[in-house]
Amino acid sequence: MAAIGEIIGGFIGLLILAGIVAYLLIEWQYRQRPGNDLELTASEWNLDTYEPEHYAISLDTVFTNRTRSLEIFIPEVSVEYELLSGSSLEGITVKTELVPQHEDFPARPDNYWFAYIVKVGKATKAQLKVDITGADLTRLKSLWLKVHYITYGPEGRIPKTGHFIVPLKFPKPEAATQWRESSVAKILPIPTHLLTPLDSPIEIVKHYVKPCALPGDIVTIGETPVAIMQGRLRHPTTVKPGWLAKRLCYYFMPTSSLATACGMQTLIDVSGPWQVAIAFIIGAIAKVAGKPGMFYQLAGEQARLIDDVTGTLPPFDQFIVLGPQHSQQLVDQIYRETGLKAAIVDVNDLKAVKILAATANTDQQLLIQALIDNPAGNADEQTPVVLIRPAQPAPSPPTEPS
Repeated sequence: MAAIGEIIGGFIGLLILAGIVAYLLIEWQYRQRPGNDLELTASEWNLDTYEPEHYAISLDTVFTNRTRSLEIFIPEVSVEYELLSGSSLEGITVKTELVPQHEDFPARPDNYWFAYIVKVGKATKAQLKVDITGADLTRLKSLWLKVHYITYGPEGRIPKTGHFIVPLKFPKPEAATQWRESSVAKILPIPTHLLTPLDSPIEIVKHYVKPCALPGDIVTIGETPVAIMQGRLRHPTTVKPGWLAKRLCYYFMPTSSLATACGMQTLIDVSGPWQVAIAFIIGAIAKVAGKPGMFYQLAGEQARLIDDVTGTLPPFDQFIVLGPQHSQQLVDQIYRETGLKAAIVDVNDLKAVKILAATANTDQQLLIQALIDNPAGNADEQTPVVLIRPAQPAPSPPTEPS
């Protein structure tokens, strides 16, 4: 009987072990799968009408199924908007219309969004039209469009939101005339429209800077505007703080962009949980030993560059903005296409200047001296680009013949 009991006990033990292994395998496979991985992006936008009393905007959007083996449904889509202005919005009317552009289903005349299946690796399109009317629209600065859509698939019904920001005010390139003098250079902060992910840094330099520039000038662009143009921003509603982020964020100064669970999770998503955790442990030990700042050296480049909400110009003050990527390639491209030396910089009102990247043979010490007083500003100046014209050395006095 004892032997039979041992056999039964062993069999039960094997069943339990097999169950645990099966659970871990299923859980591992589940975590490797993307779920409702459907992304909404914009491919192009146009100001079809731009008159003082009427703006008509069209925005081409794309829903892309980024999974390798799953079909994702889009059963519902709706549009919300917010206008940013320099004055009251009273008397201004906004109408939005989302027109499906599925290849296999024509749009309905009543604009009803028919539940649509985006097949594996495929995409579908929709055109967003916005009509703005009012007695005087010239004070409008930008339009923030929020496209709410439901993804329906392996993860059930998951609500998501695509954010699109369209500039509505465009300064003329020749408007930049307020040159400032320093001991090393002339400095020109250049106003632009509100830069968004719909913009290109190269085109911004060509449009706003080239008309003001001379050979030998250096163009500098703030790291946050570059990151925004690269689309490196996340709304906090899309960030899901995990166990590690919720605990580590309490150890950072309240003014740090890592002092919130969403800010910290953004870093973890970029650098990885192990790197951030190890950097925190080593950084804590180093700080006790009198060497602060080690965490930022070990946690990855983005640890110093992430801006949490309220860190930038509205409406981007509602977003977490990462630092730019491929900065060196960008400044080199600006030089190739415009002939201007360029730098991506991080400058603040505390007289701290960090140069993330600069074209070859650029005098970085001159840049630091020229930018030390933060000519671009940290408020709503909307001058993300600064042109620097190095001072010409004073001519040497003639030497008398000996």
